[in-house]
Amino acid sequence: MTASTRLRAPTVALSCRGLKVAFRGREVLCGVDLELGAGEWLGLIGPNGAGKSTLLRSIAGLVAYDGTVALTDGRVPSARDLSLVPQTPLWPSGMTVAEYVLLGRTAHLSWLASESRSDRQVVASVLRRLSLEDFAERLVTNLSGGEAQRVVLARALAQQTRIILLDEPTSALDLGHQSAVLELVDELRRSDGLTVIAAMHDLSTAARFADRLVLINEGRLVADGEPDSVLDAGLLSSVYATQLTVRRLDSEIVVLPAPRTHRKHLDDQTGDRRTNDNSHDGNRQEST
Repeated sequence: MTASTRLRAPTVALSCRGLKVAFRGREVLCGVDLELGAGEWLGLIGPNGAGKSTLLRSIAGLVAYDGTVALTDGRVPSARDLSLVPQTPLWPSGMTVAEYVLLGRTAHLSWLASESRSDRQVVASVLRRLSLEDFAERLVTNLSGGEAQRVVLARALAQQTRIILLDEPTSALDLGHQSAVLELVDELRRSDGLTVIAAMHDLSTAARFADRLVLINEGRLVADGEPDSVLDAGLLSSVYATQLTVRRLDSEIVVLPAPRTHRKHLDDQTGDRRTNDNSHDGNRQEST
């Protein structure tokens, strides 16, 4: 998706204010402020351990937090408002694909109620849209990586929420399946008016699909804006602690490791600075 085809979000679908999360006395999210536009694809990027998954789980209400998470009408979101596609889903033994996707209807059931014919029709429709009809009776433990990811997405769609949270949705997939899954999500977003927040580890892929990127490091929001502005080589190199380059290929942004010669040049510069610093320290010691 190019910048010219990006969707413009007309209204705020969800907002976070002063979001803080601490585990065992260590602050993992440090006062994050964030707004998500309706119909927008927001990509969360940052190094491993930056707080991306924690932010998603906080928005989903799965971890305790300080601050506020609210929908447009001020309500705290529930499972009827947003769904989460986890990075490593749990696959119940002996459960079929249809049964697993049906779990997405749980949020719509009253206490002790069982699934209705309408719920099963929703599941059948979702399986059909994701080309999973032939997998309905297959055990979820017998799926390939690409099939499993589509099934997890199907369960989220069966919840019929307006907001979908994706936690590294393609981390376990090969390149072909990565593209297919993300293209599917983008197609559903456009056709159904969904709003997407996705933690993404591949920066080039994030630039391709997201309308907007939020860069997180050590629990803090470092940058927020369109991919062109957030994907700055100097900023990324600093945050990821490695030398990166940002280029354009056929109008798309591509983030790559810096060439070895460039990295060596930068390392040499760093070494020269350290040598000069040590020399100055030695001179100061001799003069005392």
